[in-house]
Amino acid sequence: MSIQSKARREAKKRKAIKARNQAQLNAPAIEPHAELRNPQGELLAGIVRRAGVWVLGMHGQIAGSSDSAAEVLAMIKRVAAAHEAQDQPVRLAYSDELRDTADLEAAAQGMSLEDYEKKLEEEMCANSAADPGEGGEGDQAGSNTEDSQQTPD
Repeated sequence: MSIQSKARREAKKRKAIKARNQAQLNAPAIEPHAELRNPQGELLAGIVRRAGVWVLGMHGQIAGSSDSAAEVLAMIKRVAAAHEAQDQPVRLAYSDELRDTADLEAAAQGMSLEDYEKKLEEEMCANSAADPGEGGEGDQAGSNTEDSQQTPD
């Protein structure tokens, strides 16, 4: 084997590493905005924003996504309320940006965030009742049963 062959192999490796690093830099960033944890500190659910879309994850899997911050915030609050209803205490923390964006969306429809969440909860319950595969849970997303705290970005 010649010295030139070794130099070509190393150049290919460097080029592959550079291409991989560049692809990672160009990938849309994932911004964490909310987390729901049990008393042991285990992550039960979370909200991130990726490429302008709000994504709700639960138990390590994507549970849903939306362009609406108010919708995903209502969903994670609904999950928190369901845990609390089963006597499983949880801690919900979310960013000011998520809350403010949800507030703006609600205000654009002439409602407070609490009223908007109640409206979404009613729609989700109606959809659950209409779907024979799922039972309506009947819990209130707007209830104050979770320990809500905002975390700074």
